[in-house]
Amino acid sequence: MADIFDVIADGTRRDILHLLLERSASDGGTSVSHIVQELGVSQPTVSKHLKVLRDAHLVSVREEGQHRYYSLSAEPLDEVDDWLVPFLEVDESDAADPGPGLTDTAAQAADAVGRAAASVSHAVQTALRKLPGR
Repeated sequence: MADIFDVIADGTRRDILHLLLERSASDGGTSVSHIVQELGVSQPTVSKHLKVLRDAHLVSVREEGQHRYYSLSAEPLDEVDDWLVPFLEVDESDAADPGPGLTDTAAQAADAVGRAAASVSHAVQTALRKLPGR
């Protein structure tokens, strides 16, 4: 399986995950044609990215005849969450002093990544709580 960070490094795959997150409360998943329409990306491109996401276990697929419906499977993102937690737990006094070898720019970037990750983590947890059977 590909490294989860490599998988989510691609912007189109992140867009697909975000779209599936927004639609995770709906039953049955999201069709490939809906993803194509929403993102304005070709069907072969979407299919290629969905295969990568499927191989990384970030999405599950349900087939009905010739149609495929995709749903978010957020569990693999726990690895990303675990990696980011130490950055989020830095208290304000530590953030003011980037420490040896960490420039102000790098400290600001780490802070921005940490805040974005916390926001995504919160959104995923909220969406998962809305799923039936949870």
